[in-house]
Amino acid sequence: MGPRVRFAPSPTGYLHVGGARTALFNWLYARRLGGTFVLRIEDTDVERSSTDMVAGILDGLRWLGLDWDEGPGVGGPHGPYFQSERLDRYHDAATRLVADGYAYYCYCSPDRLRGERELAEQREAWRYDRACLTLPPDRIAEFEAIGAPRAIRFKAPDSPTIFDDVVRGRIEFDAGSIEDFVIVRSDGNPTYHLSVVVDDVDMRISHVIRGDDHVSNTPKHILLFKALGEAPPVFAHVPLILGVDKKRLSKRHGATSVTEYQRQGYLSEAMVNFLALLGWSPGDDRELMSTADLIESFSLEGISGGNAVFNTEKLDWMNGQYIARLPINDLLRAVEPFLAEAGLLSATTRPTDVWLARLLELLRPRAKRLSEFADLSRPFLRDTVDYEPEALAKHVSASESGAHLAALVEALRKVDSFDEPSVEAAVRAAAVERGVKAGALIHLARVAATGRTTSPGIFEVLVLLGRERSIERLERLGALVTAAT
Repeated sequence: MGPRVRFAPSPTGYLHVGGARTALFNWLYARRLGGTFVLRIEDTDVERSSTDMVAGILDGLRWLGLDWDEGPGVGGPHGPYFQSERLDRYHDAATRLVADGYAYYCYCSPDRLRGERELAEQREAWRYDRACLTLPPDRIAEFEAIGAPRAIRFKAPDSPTIFDDVVRGRIEFDAGSIEDFVIVRSDGNPTYHLSVVVDDVDMRISHVIRGDDHVSNTPKHILLFKALGEAPPVFAHVPLILGVDKKRLSKRHGATSVTEYQRQGYLSEAMVNFLALLGWSPGDDRELMSTADLIESFSLEGISGGNAVFNTEKLDWMNGQYIARLPINDLLRAVEPFLAEAGLLSATTRPTDVWLARLLELLRPRAKRLSEFADLSRPFLRDTVDYEPEALAKHVSASESGAHLAALVEALRKVDSFDEPSVEAAVRAAAVERGVKAGALIHLARVAATGRTTSPGIFEVLVLLGRERSIERLERLGALVTAAT
């Protein structure tokens, strides 16, 4: 039987890149070893959780291609897979821990705890003083008689907690670093520590692969596993993701939601490739790896202990490589929504797929994101072009450009076969006739055809536009030059 791993997001926000990378590592490990990938929703924070956020998380995982074997919409033998539907299990476990002597009721009021903490922190770090651990039966009866709110605390042992982490190696927490921690709050809600361990026990999770920020939680979880009579799973804590400034990734570094990267025009295959290499290496210098390659190569031992840097420039480069390799029909389907959103395609103005495919082949060497195709395509999909001021200033002169444009129009009218070699020959011949360098006419033709200083090869551009549209644009710029003089 292969490993059982889980991804357990809290629906208090959309799927961010850190969570997506954690989900990916779990998914790759399960797929590599023929295991089971469980999706569990930790929605006990009722005030901050929402069904919209759940849907957003599921959509993000689906976009990345991370299918789950058990969980929402799929079911499975260890459900339910929403923590809000498992509260009875947590209360049963807490009651059992109290009965077995591993936990006890705490009647301390928030005011008392706050006061004790403030006094203690003037001298040293505060640690719960176990005021309720040895309450006499009559005092407990008094609290119960008046219905006093009570929490449940786990009794931490007076010995170190040690575990071997696949990524970080041997980790030891001394007894003084773990206080008697709360597992059920006074309002009856379980804490993260109890619910996550009960879920991992019930769902038979064998490996816990999660972010480095959970290392401090792990000794508490190990104690709970053992108190419940279960062997702890294998732990692998993956490095955090930092921005290029080496600070923890946040909105100041750009988008953090996976769905936002989808909206910005990143391909899911590129995003998966990029995320996989954040803190993991296949052991060689490969950078472009298909999902099948990642599954074949993935191992927990390949995870680095150092923090990973989220470099958007590297992601852009990688996405551009995937765009360059995408079959043209797939690229067309992927780009269409961005063109439609920009108002460049509609049911009545849509060119043929063959022509659009030619356009995308021309533009894709310049695109790093699908969203960039909208701007790159604008001169080709609009009836008229908008001239960049710098293009006019750099390449159009009132004294000469009118005659040059007229010569270009005449040259294109006379071309027998409107293909790239013929168009190029005609433009260069016109330059010779006018006694100017070919570049002068080429730059002028580019401004007329696209309105810009840069574009794909101008002869390819003119051929794609066709003879009539090319001449029309040359004449339009010529009329502007004439009017300006």
